[in-house]
Amino acid sequence: MRFYVELITDPNKELILPIQYNYYIQSALYRSLDQDFASFLHEKGYESGGRKFKLFTFSRLMGRFQISKDTIAFKPPIKLVVSSPVNEFCQSLVNGFIAKEAFQLEKNYLRVESIRVEKPEVSGETIRMRLLSPVVAYSTLLKPEGTKYTCYFQPGESEFTRLINENLRNKYQALYNKNAPEGAVDIKPLRQPRLHVMRYKGIVIKGYSAPLIITGPKPLLQLALDAGLGSKNSMGFGCGEIVR
Repeated sequence: MRFYVELITDPNKELILPIQYNYYIQSALYRSLDQDFASFLHEKGYESGGRKFKLFTFSRLMGRFQISKDTIAFKPPIKLVVSSPVNEFCQSLVNGFIAKEAFQLEKNYLRVESIRVEKPEVSGETIRMRLLSPVVAYSTLLKPEGTKYTCYFQPGESEFTRLINENLRNKYQALYNKNAPEGAVDIKPLRQPRLHVMRYKGIVIKGYSAPLIITGPKPLLQLALDAGLGSKNSMGFGCGEIVR
């Protein structure tokens, strides 16, 4: 399920945030959830293949904005997309949006002006996806001297596709408690991917954006749409929508 959320401030007031604002959106979403469910999601989540998944994702903020050195200023209205295949998450989130008087982003207090709920469905084995936040695919490797480093991959690279397939299969197992359907997912960018170097709580994360053609088993394409493509979805990466 997917929520198109419209946020507003005082009509004459801009929303000013640090350029690296993903953490503040994630925190606001957790505060909107039922406390017990939020604690479960934050501390445990859904497990598979030795990994834990939160099974939700969100877009970048959308609206008119101006960047000034280390900050970004949005003019209302401001839009946010949140998506998850988990019914409990969706119900808890919408209840929180309705019940809470403010949606707090860093030191800013906004009001949820409207929520549009949709349930986009994949109809075949090929979709065209527009990314609403960069997609992340990475491996942690060892240098000869034994120290670790992170290698990021972009759409179009074989390792990117392999990691996306592994990630989707683990998510499917975590969500449905059964093996993913047979067949591989293939991803082709429709233009040269754009690199985004971002920080989350001081940690550098590299993601890419590009329109994508994705083919593969329908259930896995649906999961990529609902839970996010790639890694670190709950930090605001890999949120996409179908382009008809």
